[in-house]
Amino acid sequence: MNRLVCLTLLVAAIAAPAAAMDRSLIKQFEELDPQTRLEQRCDTEAMWEINADKTSFKPDKVIAYTFADPIVEDDKIQAPGAVFRSKGEWYKLKYKCSTGPDHIEVLSFNYTIGDLIPHDEWEAHYLYP
Repeated sequence: MNRLVCLTLLVAAIAAPAAAMDRSLIKQFEELDPQTRLEQRCDTEAMWEINADKTSFKPDKVIAYTFADPIVEDDKIQAPGAVFRSKGEWYKLKYKCSTGPDHIEVLSFNYTIGDLIPHDEWEAHYLYP
């Protein structure tokens, strides 16, 4: 998928409140192929959920496939090797996400934040500041 489209989606997702997704963001998601939409929608949900929790994390990027490929089945994705960036640092993340058939509405979402990823591992996993 075009990196600019992903970046645009993520920037718009960060700015949108979790409870009411902006119509323009929905339209951007609808332009993606179904599997990409599922992954991007769940990555967006991860950012919203982590940001809404009472932690010091302020995620601005989630990648579902850094340490392991996501497992996709119909309207569900498990991302056991995901990561997220917060305040310039990368952290391991695992999540499970289920959406409606259009991959827009998130029906369930669970996540676990893992360890800080040392800077000397970033290059090997294509992570950046």
